[in-house]
Amino acid sequence: MVAVTVGANLTGLCRAMVVQGLLTPEEGENIQNQSKGSGENFIAHLLRTRRFRADQIAAFASINFGIPLFNLDAIDPSLIPKGVVDPKLLAKHRVLPIAQRGNRLFIAISDPSNVKALDDIKFQTSLATDPIVVEDDKLGRLLEGFGEATEENILKTIETEDLNLEFSDDETQNAADTAAAADIDDAPVVRYLQKILLDAINSGASDIHFEPYEKSYRIRYRMDGMLYEVAQPPLAIKEKIASRIKVISKLDISEKRVPQDGRMKLVLSRNKAIDFRVSTLPTLYGEKIVMRILDSNAATMGIEKLGYEPDQLKLLVEAVERPYGMVLVTGPTGSGKTVSLYSCLNILNKPGVNISTVEDPVEIQLAGINQVNVNEKAGLDFASAMKAFLRQDPDIIMVGEIRDHETGDIAIKAAQTGHMVLSTLHTNDAPATLTRLINMGIPSYNVAASVNLITAQRLGRRLCSQCRKPVDIPPEALLNAGFSEADLDGSWQAYTAGGCPTCKDTGYKGRVGIYQVMPVSEEINRIILKNGNAIEIAEQAQREGVLNLRQAGLLKVKQGLTSLEEVLAVTNE
Repeated sequence: MVAVTVGANLTGLCRAMVVQGLLTPEEGENIQNQSKGSGENFIAHLLRTRRFRADQIAAFASINFGIPLFNLDAIDPSLIPKGVVDPKLLAKHRVLPIAQRGNRLFIAISDPSNVKALDDIKFQTSLATDPIVVEDDKLGRLLEGFGEATEENILKTIETEDLNLEFSDDETQNAADTAAAADIDDAPVVRYLQKILLDAINSGASDIHFEPYEKSYRIRYRMDGMLYEVAQPPLAIKEKIASRIKVISKLDISEKRVPQDGRMKLVLSRNKAIDFRVSTLPTLYGEKIVMRILDSNAATMGIEKLGYEPDQLKLLVEAVERPYGMVLVTGPTGSGKTVSLYSCLNILNKPGVNISTVEDPVEIQLAGINQVNVNEKAGLDFASAMKAFLRQDPDIIMVGEIRDHETGDIAIKAAQTGHMVLSTLHTNDAPATLTRLINMGIPSYNVAASVNLITAQRLGRRLCSQCRKPVDIPPEALLNAGFSEADLDGSWQAYTAGGCPTCKDTGYKGRVGIYQVMPVSEEINRIILKNGNAIEIAEQAQREGVLNLRQAGLLKVKQGLTSLEEVLAVTNE
């Protein structure tokens, strides 16, 4: 074996992989530095490079460190010893006790070089610790289920002092705000708000609505696209809840006449943090507050899990990996545009690439990407941030939204001068996006020369796999929905919603993406240059085999992922 010069800064598993020639010293140092900078473990960061699978890393660690390898699929989660190790310690070190024999505790760990984890557990439990190597992805899933199994566990694990609230703004509050914050800092309101936030996270909610009315006050969660009422607290505490939320979101609690926007971060552990985007709106009976839950993990799960069809995914990846041009994502608010964009950025996020983003606000934070928050009060808008980016030697630029001519014009010019630009617009489908840019005042020849691909998207509710029911739909109804005669060959089965405890009797659990992926071909460019309309572009896209949103949704029905009713509700033909 050729001797490898190992950097003095490399430690643990990273050092072992460099010594064995699986990573170059430069690669090892880059990945190790990035993982330390983000607070994430080395293996999770290594998996993002897609050079190794979790099972390959586990097998190497087992052989190299001489520690037994175990498949976590074989364990019954209900048999995991509970209450032995402090849950905060498990989350901090990403380890899990899987068995106890007398005074010996067997610890599932993906990185056996993490000796401190074993020492901390040994000190806390006074038990001997035996490490067992496991695959990091399976360990993460099991830890998530173990740590969030019941509301009682969460409330015991995360006490008031553990909710470390950080803010997105560096501005300091004035003395009046601070005094007011002290007045509302009573324990019942604090604990009640904690419980609402934690319940929303554990329920998979995307938004929390606090809604005051004349004689009632209600709290609703948006789950899988639908709003569900979860609580009706006493009307008397509506002002205290609103003030508490505004204080921790760095909003002006004395201002109740105009809408405000803020942000807060809930740090649950060293490796787990949830961001909230907060919006207030004055209504007849008080301030309505909506909190959008922003989970960065959604963008790191891999673009292949978002629901693109294989041919659509191939077109999208090819478009974003081109050295220059523009890729646009369109759809209504809450359709997953940001997650799609960041999933693309994850593919492009490599040590040799300079990526800059400007958003209002930054919803997902990723290590290795330069992210800028729009600040209108300070004069930092999309256009000024874009101008600054172009002086920062960028390779890839992501603009949260093209809202006006100036932003669109700068983005188009950047795409024409050797940069890859990713952005979003609010239009109904992909063909309408091209005409929208032209209607903003951007010349048609610039649009034709710069836009590589447009993807329009919707999110539909996914049928619960435990209770979905086969359904016979009349052929006439299928044809009216958009199916062709060839689709009615009896080779597939349609399903509808059932209802069970798993999905809380809704029949749906989770979301499924419905996508229209339209490359901008030469023929479409000709239509643009002739100032053709969206209908002409859509007809040409159909001739080129591009599915519209309704057709893409019907494909999900054929695959048994969602119901026909859901597709008809979220798409237009």
